[in-house]
Amino acid sequence: MDFDIKNFSMNFFSLKGKTALVTGGNVGLGQGFALALAKAGANVFVSDITDAYEETKSLVEGESVKFGFMKANVANRDDVNKTIAACVDTMGSLDILINNAGIIRRNDLLESTDEDWKAVIDINLSGVYYMSLEAAKVMDKQGGGKIVNIASMLSFQGGIRVPSYAASKHGVAGITKSFANELAVKNIQVNAIAPGYFATDNTAQIRADEARNASILSRIPAGRWGEPFDLLGAAVFLSSKAADYITGHLLTVDGGWLVR
Repeated sequence: MDFDIKNFSMNFFSLKGKTALVTGGNVGLGQGFALALAKAGANVFVSDITDAYEETKSLVEGESVKFGFMKANVANRDDVNKTIAACVDTMGSLDILINNAGIIRRNDLLESTDEDWKAVIDINLSGVYYMSLEAAKVMDKQGGGKIVNIASMLSFQGGIRVPSYAASKHGVAGITKSFANELAVKNIQVNAIAPGYFATDNTAQIRADEARNASILSRIPAGRWGEPFDLLGAAVFLSSKAADYITGHLLTVDGGWLVR
């Protein structure tokens, strides 16, 4: 196929006219993803386990795009089906899915509980599977789409005191690759962002531990914790036409943690 470099345009990074669904989009990284996609031109539909969506709604609509919301638990199959249907009914399409919803439970391995295991696996892994599967069915009918999962450096490593989280994020890497294999022919690209150590509510406990914090910083070549802003460009890129030939990839955003 001939390619004329003059055909390349910065419009390849634009999401204008697209509809993005962001799970766990009311706070933190999810809210950041929702706003970044809106700034790139996408209409944004948010699902979250809480219904405190007014701040996200205000931020998204401030970018002159449409906003939609549904209270839902991604671990609940019925909630997932209703969320996908509500997104399509409200916004008219579903072009981008950001599987952001997730939790973490920290405990010494020998003190881990079955409840902790189930809660993390249900949301972080089963939720990604359910949402991706139902979104892919819609995208297939539309002729294509983008699925962006949120993996982790613990998609590659074992971590400490987080066996359920590590298992779930290894599973997210597997889902990303498996879905990518089958959906590429349908023009649906499936990728994941693997954040390193980020300054979020989930890491407040270990950042407050002076020795652990120093140990972590000593391993990061960039010399700092990641900020939510550092992830937003990756999400917009993987959601855009510029990433049409990228699928099954885990994009690490970790300040160099994994290469040291």
